[in-house]
Amino acid sequence: MMGGRRGAPRSEAARIAILEATASRFAEHGYEHLTIEGIAAQAGVGKQTIYRWWKTKTALVAECLLEGMLLPGSFIPPDTGDLGRDLTGWVEGVLRFIDDPDSAELMHSLLAAAATDEQIGRMLRDALAGDSALSTRLESAAATGDLAPGTPLRELGDALVGGLVLRVICRTPTDMGSAARFVGALLGPQPHRSGKP
Repeated sequence: MMGGRRGAPRSEAARIAILEATASRFAEHGYEHLTIEGIAAQAGVGKQTIYRWWKTKTALVAECLLEGMLLPGSFIPPDTGDLGRDLTGWVEGVLRFIDDPDSAELMHSLLAAAATDEQIGRMLRDALAGDSALSTRLESAAATGDLAPGTPLRELGDALVGGLVLRVICRTPTDMGSAARFVGALLGPQPHRSGKP
């Protein structure tokens, strides 16, 4: 349990109802206007029940992220052996999500929450990037020679996620070639491996 207090064991049905109400109201009203009172009313529980299990609304939002209730699962980059193609497909998937008007507003609310709470920031990064999956994909590319020796993998991952976040903040429009240009600008010329098409 995230941000919880000691006390009576939680009812799983009540926990799910509270998290679903949090996710629903967050998507509808945003982080700034999300209230424990509103969540409690929609979930059919008392405020004291929520406060007994979560200290703040931030803890509730963080648990919703952890449970995959705010974003459609992790955006996991595939590993087909072609790093540029894999990352381009991954970026295209994220861009399709954030280009949807409803999703864009949700992302703005999540970024506002992340700006005030480090825990939400870490979880948002992980939800967007599938943090361990992205790291694994970049490590695989380094091991097979698809990235130049010495490429700073953590910083490359941060740049990929950061560029997507900047698009959300600036509401940058995308087109068919946006993902390929973005990935190409970050990766640069790729090393040639013998036997690779």
